[in-house]
Amino acid sequence: MEHFIVSARKYRPQTFKDVVGQQAITNTLLNAIDNNHLAQALLFTGPRGVGKTSCARILAKTINQDGDEHPDEDFAFNIFELDAASNNSVDDIRNLIDQVRIPPQVGKYKVYIIDEVHMLSQAAFNAFLKTLEEPPKHAIFILATTEKHKIIPTILSRCQIFDFKRITVTDAKNHLMRVAEQEGIIADEDALQIIAQKADGAMRDALSIFDRVVSFSGKNLTRQAVTENLNVLDYETYFKATDLILQNNIPQLLIEFNEILAQGFDGHHYIAGLASHFRDLLVCKSPATINLLEVGEQTKAKYLEQSQKAPHDFLIKGIELANDCDLKYKTSRNQRLLVELCLMQLASVLVTPDGEKKNDKPYIIPPSYFKEKGIKAVKISPEVKKQANEKVNETLPIVPEQTIEEEALEIEVPKITEVLPTNKPVVQKIVSENAILSETPATVEKKPIAIHKERKTSGLSLSSIKKKKEHEEKKVDNVVDPKNLPMEKFTESEMQAAWIEYGKMQDKKGERILGSMFAMNIPIMKDEKIHLELPNQSMKVDLENALPGLFQFMYKKLNNYSVELVIIVNEEASKKYAFTPQDKYEKLREKNPLIDKLRSSFDLDI
Repeated sequence: MEHFIVSARKYRPQTFKDVVGQQAITNTLLNAIDNNHLAQALLFTGPRGVGKTSCARILAKTINQDGDEHPDEDFAFNIFELDAASNNSVDDIRNLIDQVRIPPQVGKYKVYIIDEVHMLSQAAFNAFLKTLEEPPKHAIFILATTEKHKIIPTILSRCQIFDFKRITVTDAKNHLMRVAEQEGIIADEDALQIIAQKADGAMRDALSIFDRVVSFSGKNLTRQAVTENLNVLDYETYFKATDLILQNNIPQLLIEFNEILAQGFDGHHYIAGLASHFRDLLVCKSPATINLLEVGEQTKAKYLEQSQKAPHDFLIKGIELANDCDLKYKTSRNQRLLVELCLMQLASVLVTPDGEKKNDKPYIIPPSYFKEKGIKAVKISPEVKKQANEKVNETLPIVPEQTIEEEALEIEVPKITEVLPTNKPVVQKIVSENAILSETPATVEKKPIAIHKERKTSGLSLSSIKKKKEHEEKKVDNVVDPKNLPMEKFTESEMQAAWIEYGKMQDKKGERILGSMFAMNIPIMKDEKIHLELPNQSMKVDLENALPGLFQFMYKKLNNYSVELVIIVNEEASKKYAFTPQDKYEKLREKNPLIDKLRSSFDLDI
């Protein structure tokens, strides 16, 4: 029986051209070798399985070649690999330093590859500093690590750092296709795509998964076999779920989710995958972002087809709901119910309360209205709509164009002052002349008839200012005389009772700070006006924000619409408030000096 070699070792890169997804680094190293510009210490850092150790071995082999050697010469006598995870002491580094002094017997350079260099102890790092900075001419150090942040800065400053990136899904898929071709394996593109995505940027992981799936399915590698062996949900699951959501088929959607759970999949994984599926559909909406979709050509066609069915607003809302469910999943006590509730909400995004689709707009009135009346709904053709719009436009008055500057001259801006509201409210009744509709005849023809209306003007538009001026000239008799408003006299106690009652109302509403302010600061009557003294400016600001509601309450409670409030800020007034226990004790002692004797007699503390 022939010995089996895993693909990660069998297809390990032997030259820089074989390295996958690290074109910038390999070109830099080749140029450095050609120009004799290679540093004495190199640091290769990056995620696992992206080619750090492979590049170190290729570099060590390449710098010792002068063209006369056999192509398979590996210069094993010149390359020394040290695992820093198991050789991390000071003694190990001292042994390494002693070996560095000896020149190479074959070739030009001795290359020391220290893998997982971040595992060295602090003392070993310090012992290595001098040799790393000034090694012999024949020595080159290549350090490799996945955790650069654990290496001390003095080591980093002595190395030329190369950051290896994660291998893209496309590059990993293409490399797996070459491996499958050399192994004589028929593999679907979607199957290799799933393996590349599962590897998460690590080529070694991708090859290990490839070997596992080949052992499961044999020489024919299908998408179904990959998803079954890797226990992942494929694209078809999410395509089917999205179709059910767009159809508002909640019962079947819940049945599908139950079947997924029965197969052993996690609900958290399912809802996270659904959010990613909505993101991919959103990416397909724009030609500028379609390249962000990392799938095969056949699957991309399916995404494009389904993205035409899903509205843009639905996809945005769907991503929001699915992401919210993803965040709440771990803290939920009933995780299945949480996912099912999210699916029902997703299926209800495009549905109105009466059960009709929100994006289904061929009717002016929903079909449910006609069904109840027993009338068959009639669709309106685009030609009829166009004719009706033209007739409506003919009846609208033509308003001469004016610039914004010209119309802005007619706007009267009211002056805003900091004076408290003392003006008496004026109640006026305005009859709008713009809301009159022309009467329509009792009998209408079968042709579409436009309803003639006088053009309405928005209260916020500039064109409404002229209408308002004309209206102000006409409305004279509809103003209520402010003298008719009630102005009954009230006493100071009645005013204070109303003040305290309003404060309690605010406290019940949850406005604790405002309620306490009304309870602690009681106004007095002076010159038929309400005078209030506050200890600081911030209280005044809070009270001024609450004045509209306060005045409305006081008007009705005191039956007087001429209530005036004068607010005075007195910093000295803050001294009368007792905030600390010591302040409270001093207040009590002012009222009753015997309390001091009580304290001293019983030796009490505050």
